[in-house]
Amino acid sequence: MKRLIIVYNPNSSQYVHVKEEVLARIGEFSGYTVGKFAINKVKFEKNIERLTMVLADGDMVIAAGGDATAAVAVNAILRSGKKVKYAVLPYGNFNDLARTLKIFRLDEVFEVKETTKFYPLEVYVDGKFWRYASCYVTIGMTAEAVEIFDRPKIRAKMQKGHRSSWRSYMQLMVWYFKNRRKKVFLPSFSVNGVAQKKKASDYAAVNGASMCRVMRGGEDFKKPKVFRSMVEKTISFPRLFVLMARSILWRTPGTETTGDVLEFDEPATVELQAEGEYEIFKDIKKIEVKKGKKCLTVISKR
Repeated sequence: MKRLIIVYNPNSSQYVHVKEEVLARIGEFSGYTVGKFAINKVKFEKNIERLTMVLADGDMVIAAGGDATAAVAVNAILRSGKKVKYAVLPYGNFNDLARTLKIFRLDEVFEVKETTKFYPLEVYVDGKFWRYASCYVTIGMTAEAVEIFDRPKIRAKMQKGHRSSWRSYMQLMVWYFKNRRKKVFLPSFSVNGVAQKKKASDYAAVNGASMCRVMRGGEDFKKPKVFRSMVEKTISFPRLFVLMARSILWRTPGTETTGDVLEFDEPATVELQAEGEYEIFKDIKKIEVKKGKKCLTVISKR
């Protein structure tokens, strides 16, 4: 009998809905031996390691949660090297991977018969592998902003089962206006040997159909070699407004690339995040973003 593993986070903002709409239906999955994998309050990497040890060839994995929950499953599947079929259900703040794959209900996971190859990004810091990223990677101010969702008061507000994302955006905007002029988010750096303008605050690589839910991407996840990237000065509110308007109404700007190497003029302290999970690196010289050599087998309507 095939194994079905449901990955979820009991501390996530919409766990109450995961419990009612997914976990409560385990008895309906005929033809599968069902297992539950709960993400613990430990470091992101520890959860990846735990799930990696569980996976076996032929498994189906469903991540029922937000993008961070989905990212744990993505990294575990790719690192395990096992032949696994993967699906994502949207139970988080932004749900970019679920929006990319267009699977929104549990029943759709079993209704959709075809699978798609999904090519994620790989991120390296000073030559050392850091993480696989499905939909996007950001470096700088936008990466630092996601720290607010780890604050106890904000986390408590998020855990009331609200499906709307407006509370998350309000928290981000408050943080933005308090912090946008307080520091240099990206020290002097170059991308692929080209020096970037002073006061550039963000680098972003976009691989999925959306970033932070409202910013439109494309279907680069289907391409084995290319994605889009950009460098922006979002500490300028007029520039941020133009960027958001263009991203919502048309598409997030960027240039097609086969890979980017960011090199800092001096050893730098930099914040790096992918799908809402971040890490601070100190005294680093180089960050590389490129398409991964491995791909996922995903259940998708695209």
